[in-house]
Amino acid sequence: MSTKAKLAEDMKTAMKAKDAARLSTIRMLNSSIKNKEIDQRRELTDEEVAAVISTAVKQRRDSIEQFKAGGRQDLVEQEEAEVAILLSYLPQQLTEDEIRDIVKSAIAETSASSAKDMGKVMKVIMPKTKGKADGALVNKVVKELLGG
Repeated sequence: MSTKAKLAEDMKTAMKAKDAARLSTIRMLNSSIKNKEIDQRRELTDEEVAAVISTAVKQRRDSIEQFKAGGRQDLVEQEEAEVAILLSYLPQQLTEDEIRDIVKSAIAETSASSAKDMGKVMKVIMPKTKGKADGALVNKVVKELLGG
């Protein structure tokens, strides 16, 4: 079942269950997907839909940081609930240890030795982690292992 079909099915289920949080999150996500399809003038593939979902998750995480700084715990909880719903439509996320292993093999593969080689390492890592890991976490691990 495609991600879009699963979203449509889950939206019906959320309506029947009167699950307002899940329903609004799925509607927001469908809207983002539709906007992207209008921009591209074609249907999105499952991989492209996953990229839209990843972007939405990143936006929510940024908002969570802002709300925490502003002392708005009610909004933090709402955004965290949305992140949990969105993550259920993405492939299983990699753990930090799994990311660390991928980064180590990429460093060995590219013979990287300093932070200057970060671009080469990231070029090898990103196709392996796309949609499966938070880019900020990958970036942090690469910097840490390259001594940057």
